[in-house]
Parts: sequence; structure tokens; C-alpha cells
Amino acid sequence: MTSLIKKIALGTTMLASAISFGAKAQNNMDDVTIEVQELRGGIYALFGRGGNIGASIGEDGIFLIDDQFAPLTDKIKAALAGISDQPVKFVINTHWHGDHTGGNENLGKEGSIIVAHDNVRVRMKASDMDRVAKGEMDMIRKDALPVITFNDELSFHLNGTEARSIHISNAHTDGDSIIHFAEYNIVHMGDTFFNGRFPFIDVNSGGSVDGALNAIDAVLTLSNDDTMIIPGHGPIANKGDLQAYRDMIQTVRDRVAEMKGNGMSLEQVNAAGPANDYAEKWSWNFISAERFVGAIYSSL
Repeated sequence: MTSLIKKIALGTTMLASAISFGAKAQNNMDDVTIEVQELRGGIYALFGRGGNIGASIGEDGIFLIDDQFAPLTDKIKAALAGISDQPVKFVINTHWHGDHTGGNENLGKEGSIIVAHDNVRVRMKASDMDRVAKGEMDMIRKDALPVITFNDELSFHLNGTEARSIHISNAHTDGDSIIHFAEYNIVHMGDTFFNGRFPFIDVNSGGSVDGALNAIDAVLTLSNDDTMIIPGHGPIANKGDLQAYRDMIQTVRDRVAEMKGNGMSLEQVNAAGPANDYAEKWSWNFISAERFVGAIYSSL
């Protein structure tokens, strides 16, 4: 375990530039407004800055899926207070990145129980250890760490329904979970789905393009034309949106695999532009066609 933590700490250093946008985003949150969209069955989506939040709200309290950045906690709580006077009893993190777990510490100190896949706790703790070693923090943020972790699946029986958390191996990261509300045909996919954007495949955190495709296939199997999908980023989606996302990834993945199999270097592959025909529609400020191709190449 010690060697794994050391390896992950090294990986967080390599990842620093890739997630610097998240750190910069935390510098000024004054202009952020938390928007709430009611779905069905007492389930809501909250949009602010960072990963989209899911919330199951009812007589048992608030069950939150992800919590964005730490400076937004009060705004998120205010938005929730407009729906319910119940406390946030549980928070489940879909993966370890700070734009989805940044509010953990604030909510944990207030008594919320933080839940995540085993690898989320390992990576969050390793990241804190790395920052402590660099003098960026005084100590590990104990209240931010998940206190309940699971391996494959975990069910929550709250607010009159079941929410099943399903681990998907090595997709966006090695600790991804999708949250399925089967009764209401709603799925929160975390960052295994960037709606209308190229995906961020975090290879340094165990992500892979084939795992990303497996995550999509798992949700497509659960879905029909009435399914509501909360992506990690982007607007609420349907099965058709997710299928279009999958088709794009599969096409670019196969092109890159063929080129790499023919002995082409990453530089040569990027020069060939295997994702260029998707760039105008799918590029965004963090993942360009070239960066997407680089992640695929590295993960194959």
C-alpha cells in the first residue's frame, strides 16, 4: 500500500498541469450562480462551476452526488435550502478530482458522511500527502476523505428509492462510479460523460479510452429513450446524446489504434489529425483534439 501511495503521489505531480484549470477556477467564485434543475422523483441536478451535482431530496435528508469547489459550498447549501430544510446526510464522490470533491471538507465538518470508491480515498489522501510534503498544506484534510468506501457496488436506500453506485474500472480514472436511480430512470455519470465535449481521460489516474467506452456501454445498457443522464459536465442528456458521444470516441480511438499499430509516434499521429473532423463541435477550453488524441495514444 505504501508503494501504491508513493506512486499515486508522483502521479498527482504529473497531473498538476492537467488540472490547473480547477485550481485557477477556485480563485474567484463570486460570479458563480448555482442553477437548479428538477428532474423527477425528488431528484435534482445543480450546475455551478466544476462537476455537475446530483441530489436526491426527501424525508430522509439530502443525498448529494459530488460537491464542486470548496468556495461554493455556501452557495450550494443555499440552493438546496430553497428546496428542502433537510441536512446533507450523505455525499458520494463519482471520482477524486477537486472540481467534484472540493466541498467534501466543508460538508464533512458539518456531519455529512462522505462515500466513494476505494481508489478515491487512496488518491485523495496521496494528493494531500504530496502537498504536505511540498509545504502547500499543514496536514491531510481528514474531513475531506471518504469515510465509507466500496469496491464494486453499493446501494443507498433513502427517500423512498434506491440509488445504486456502480464502479467502472479505469474509465475517466480508476475510481469512477455511476449512480443509477432505476425507479426514476436517472443516471449520474460523473466524468465518464462530458456532454457535447471531448472527454478528459486522466491516464495518470488510471483512466483509459477502452474503460471510458465500457462505462458508456454500461449506461447505454441501462438506458432507454426516457432516461435522464446527468453528465459530469454539460447539460442534462438523453440516450441519443450518450450514443453520439460514444460513436465519436470509438471512431477516434480506432483511428489512433491503427496508426499506433503501424508504428507511428504520437507526433506523427497528431500530425495526421485523427480527431480533426470532430474538433469544431467537440473541442473545449481544456481538451483540444490534439490533447484528446494524446490521451488515447497513451492509454492504448
